[in-house]
Amino acid sequence: MELRAKDHWDTVDFISDLHLQAQEPQTLQALANYLQSSPAQALFILGDLFEVWVGDDCLAQTGSFESQVAKLLKLASQKIDIYFLCGNRDFLMGSDCMTACGATRMEDPTVLQTPNGRWLLTHGDALCLSDTAYLDLRRMVRSPEWQHDFLQKPLEQRQAMGRDMRMQSEAKKKTLTGFFADVDTAAALDILEAYQADHMIHGHTHRPSHDALNATRSRWVLSDWDMGAAPQRAEVLRLTLSKQAGAKATQPARIALPHL
Repeated sequence: MELRAKDHWDTVDFISDLHLQAQEPQTLQALANYLQSSPAQALFILGDLFEVWVGDDCLAQTGSFESQVAKLLKLASQKIDIYFLCGNRDFLMGSDCMTACGATRMEDPTVLQTPNGRWLLTHGDALCLSDTAYLDLRRMVRSPEWQHDFLQKPLEQRQAMGRDMRMQSEAKKKTLTGFFADVDTAAALDILEAYQADHMIHGHTHRPSHDALNATRSRWVLSDWDMGAAPQRAEVLRLTLSKQAGAKATQPARIALPHL
């Protein structure tokens, strides 16, 4: 998939890994504050907006946390173009979710063509080749057969399964001391070459950085958001687009959101 920056875009923001959940209202409040104050004309959410998404029918539950988030984004979409790329936690977000949020769904990966170059946008999980156990799980849950079977289950059962998966994930993290899956450099260069992109922006790893992959290509890693952490974490990667012909392209800037 390829997108071209719209003519009226001066500022483009990128975020990922907010892992929104009802148990952590501070992070949702941080998102609300950001959406009210951001100068951006476009927002790209590169996966894991939610801690877990078990199907679009959760939006039909009166007063559900998911519907609250959707209403917040829908309101923001009146002034900001919002694009979604699903992650490993919210890959079941479908067309009803996109409509409720006033957002456009992107494929993973998507190339954003701007005056500042070609930016390959991805969640990043598929490029963490050393995490073989996760990649096996990813292949299973991304299959149409698994998703069809899962979505046929009652919503309450899927929500319970989602809670169980979160608990298992947290327990697993505690056993992985010293192991941190990261995007494979060779795989990153291969996909950048395939899409003729200059730079990659991704999330998933929760370790913000800017890394040179070779002499001409680099990657920008997004921060996760956790307003319950000490210190709090919430960061936006902001790209100011070049407008004048021949103007030197600017690099993104990391914008740390105010603490609540």
